Amino acid sequence: MLQPTRQLLPLLMGAALAPAAMAATAPVDPRIEQLLTELGKVRQVDAVQVSPDGLQLAWVVRTNGRDGIEVAKIDGSDAHAIGSNPPGSCNQSDIAWAPDSRHLAFLSDCASGGKQKDLLVADVQQAKAVPSHVASLPGIADALSWSPDGKQLGFLYVPNGTRRSSALYAAKPAAGEIGVDGLEVQRVAAVDAQGGAVRLLTTADTNAYEFSWSPDGRRIAYVGAPPPGDNNWWVAKLYVQDAQANARASMVLDPAATSGSLHGLQIALPRFSPDGQRIAFIGGLMSDQGATGGDIYTVPAGGGEPTNLTPGTRVTPAWLAWTGAQQLLVAQVSNGQSQVAEYAIAADKATPTRTLFTLPASIGDGSAEMALSLSADHRQVAFVQSSYTAAPEVHAGMLGESAPGAVTRFNVALKPGWGQAESVEWDNEGRHVQGWLLYPANYDAHKRYPMIVTVHGGPSSAVIPRWPGVGFGGAPFSALGYFVFMPNPRGSFGQGEAYVQANRKDFGHGDLRDILAGIDTIEKKLPVDDQRLGLTGWSYGGFMSMFIPTQTQRFRAVVAGAGIANWQSYYGQNLIDQWMIPFFGASVYDDPQAYAKSSAINYIKQSKAPTLVVVGDRDAECPAPQSFEYWHALRAQGVPTSLVVYPNEGHHFVDPEHQRDVLQRALLWFEKYLPASR
Repeated sequence: MLQPTRQLLPLLMGAALAPAAMAATAPVDPRIEQLLTELGKVRQVDAVQVSPDGLQLAWVVRTNGRDGIEVAKIDGSDAHAIGSNPPGSCNQSDIAWAPDSRHLAFLSDCASGGKQKDLLVADVQQAKAVPSHVASLPGIADALSWSPDGKQLGFLYVPNGTRRSSALYAAKPAAGEIGVDGLEVQRVAAVDAQGGAVRLLTTADTNAYEFSWSPDGRRIAYVGAPPPGDNNWWVAKLYVQDAQANARASMVLDPAATSGSLHGLQIALPRFSPDGQRIAFIGGLMSDQGATGGDIYTVPAGGGEPTNLTPGTRVTPAWLAWTGAQQLLVAQVSNGQSQVAEYAIAADKATPTRTLFTLPASIGDGSAEMALSLSADHRQVAFVQSSYTAAPEVHAGMLGESAPGAVTRFNVALKPGWGQAESVEWDNEGRHVQGWLLYPANYDAHKRYPMIVTVHGGPSSAVIPRWPGVGFGGAPFSALGYFVFMPNPRGSFGQGEAYVQANRKDFGHGDLRDILAGIDTIEKKLPVDDQRLGLTGWSYGGFMSMFIPTQTQRFRAVVAGAGIANWQSYYGQNLIDQWMIPFFGASVYDDPQAYAKSSAINYIKQSKAPTLVVVGDRDAECPAPQSFEYWHALRAQGVPTSLVVYPNEGHHFVDPEHQRDVLQRALLWFEKYLPASR
């Protein structure tokens, strides 16, 4: 296995320090080494698409650290690679079937040796044919989508871009005069399917986050905002324009200008109705682009007032597709599980008419959170599924009363090394709350066990069972003998939009009470040692891991990943301050007290738990200075603490060595201060 990183480059308030040797960690526990090795064996399946005729599948699977494409029949048989490059030699991604079900478009870096992506189209009826080169795409490209007539391909494109248009990825190093350098703008682009020049459809004054074609292919709908793209998704508007280069865009919807339930919230997944007259989308309080959840809305394609089709719903729609003039297929979070349902639209209201299946598992086709790939007649469906009991596999088949089974066997030999999973439910302060509990591996009901509470990020997100990767997560703790409790407190998806919005201007207070009530529920029925409770989380969970120990002394060891210690100073440090207004109600300059009440630093003298703090040095969402501030404050109070800063990492760690190292350090920290055995 990879050993802990020995040289890391800390950053303190933006000023680079010389590389400093970190204190050596304890010898690697053989159980941890074995666990990391087993986690590293999983073959990731990143995407799947069913052909329009419902007879074929294409998927993206990782081999030797590289992504490659395979095509198979709908039942998974006759799987074979696309292109002449051997699997694992280069990267292929972003699969999209043409309407004729014969041609498959994808992006590849094979020809350039990884330097840039090329857009290729393969004729799948000629297995050994060399894919046709359509366009070279220097920069960042993704989200391939064929026009309905099959004559052109659209995609999101940052011409000559150096990084993905997302605050999750490492920010550019801060140097020179800030805020005046050239911005990298993501735009909707298109190219003829037979090849030719790339046309930029949207203008450089708008960063486009996602788009879709109208049924006739003459227009596109997209969600966009002025650059910089990292910061302004939270104030994005809905636009429609002709599918031509630099066509005039019409602003269809501005959530900030509405007066109803959508006012000041976020929008995602615009989809034209079959007649092209309306656009359906998800609207709600969302803390991260890509973590979509809210109510289902429609708005006239020419502009007008939006209509909330699902007010008062007790689930969280996350993805939708029109399957008829008045019918939608919806993937939604329901009580911590993935659920797929059909909705009928009548009298400006969408009513679920049939629940097709509910799974204690994560699902998605790789294009969007919880997205499903459908055949043209909506009878066949495909998605990637994983859970605590099964590693990722492609699932495909008829869309009906039960979930389709797995058609691949990439990871069938992998067995979970952690304990069984159980959904836990309780009521608190008039709300129904749910979470997931992992039992310790080799659980013995006659023993008492420590428990680690893992708080998810967001806060607008949810814990849904999935197979863990090599990185931060709860299942590895279970493998080493801990109960692991992963709650979905108020602010989470899965109980309706009112539940999501219940922690506005109340971070760390009401949701903490929900979590503590959940712990009490578990301790009443299971042998959890309340004197051995641990706490961890990343992002919003990192904030909670910093804040909770200042409010209660129940937790004896903490690992805080990419956290926030001081919302007031954070406002001026992060690169995504637009997300904070919907949650706090005003800027820190207009209502500092709203930020102060949830800042751990203001209660730091009450924190006693030994705390490991970890962060990436180029994190745009939760900047490293927040971790420095918390670590410094704990150290000043004499609380055992350690800070590890990972170089060239953003909010989402991408270096495999760093992913392994941060998990190893967390496991060792809990082993030291919260031993699983006594």
